[in-house]
Amino acid sequence: MSEHTHDHDHDHNEHEQITLVDEEGNETLYEILLTIDGQEEFGRNYVLLYPASADEDEEVELQAYAYTENEEGTEGDLEQIETDKEWDMIEEVFNTFMADEEE
Repeated sequence: MSEHTHDHDHDHNEHEQITLVDEEGNETLYEILLTIDGQEEFGRNYVLLYPASADEDEEVELQAYAYTENEEGTEGDLEQIETDKEWDMIEEVFNTFMADEEE
């Protein structure tokens, strides 16, 4: 399991962005599409990301991670999602989000 760290600032006029660093040290900027509160069910929160460089009409592969923020809420750790129950919950929330966006 690889662990990613991220920094983000809270400018709510813009989409929040996260820089992910992969195993080779390559940095990629992502925008946060959706955050999901999974504290009650799974004890952690989740985030759906898409590449910041993507065009609006372009089909992109979303990245989904569980995340834990530090106490200041300025940085956190992203972790791989490991259970089917977590994936099912994320997929359900995402589908609801997309249906709302289309209305």
